[in-house]
Amino acid sequence: MQFHHIPCSVKATYRPSGMDVSGGQSVYPLHRCKTIHLVRHAQGIHNVEGEKDHSAYLAQHLFDAHLTPLGWQQVDNLRKHVQTSGIFKKVELVITSPLLRCMQTAVGVFGGEDSTDEIDVPPLMVTDAGDSNHPAISSSNCPPFIAVEGCREHLIESDDDVLWEADVREKIEDVASRGIEFFKWLWTRKEKEIAIVTHSGLLTHTLAKFGDDCHPDVKSEICRRFQNCELRTMVLVDRSMVGSDSSATDYPGKNPSGEDAPSDVTCDTPDGLPN
Repeated sequence: MQFHHIPCSVKATYRPSGMDVSGGQSVYPLHRCKTIHLVRHAQGIHNVEGEKDHSAYLAQHLFDAHLTPLGWQQVDNLRKHVQTSGIFKKVELVITSPLLRCMQTAVGVFGGEDSTDEIDVPPLMVTDAGDSNHPAISSSNCPPFIAVEGCREHLIESDDDVLWEADVREKIEDVASRGIEFFKWLWTRKEKEIAIVTHSGLLTHTLAKFGDDCHPDVKSEICRRFQNCELRTMVLVDRSMVGSDSSATDYPGKNPSGEDAPSDVTCDTPDGLPN
């Protein structure tokens, strides 16, 4: 997927409340906002090895790690949460990193029920995919899914992974820049409520670029490191006219037809302004 650079301001300076005439609040048109449910993948085998030896995160055989049995338990718990909280029914699109641990997390949380022979629909995940020891997951009654390179752990240029080297990690500033471009790309999508299943590094370094115009405690909420299978819901605001959607809820206000004078003529205040 190719991203195009679009200017967008994401940083500002926090001002004490005494100087903030808006009382620390912000108002934005609804159609300039998207609700995004950010999810870090569940525990993978690389997390287990990385806790023992941090250098294991650079091991080539662990790059596309699958979930552990504990990871699948985390997925089941998050699935129950998104269903009981109502998130499941609101999500219009699920975007996932193309790495296995994220795809397994995404389909386990937001996919259909475990497939049975009675349901004649294509599976989102086949039985035992990626050494999961997990039954197939149905594509019935769930939002659409897409895998996007922009939110993966490391970028690739071709099927040979020519940009990825086992002993070299992408620079923090490059990860953050890629995350910002990914957020901008979301404005090309029509969906207003999107679940994104990705990696701790991308979330941490991207979100660190936001919230400087907020109270420090709010900034901390935004930037706090994600745990495995943690979900955080945030509002993404388009302040630079990146998106082009019109409002589906605004109403322009119209004078009724007929001989009566419109209210903005008959109800002027002494200073000439309609009340």
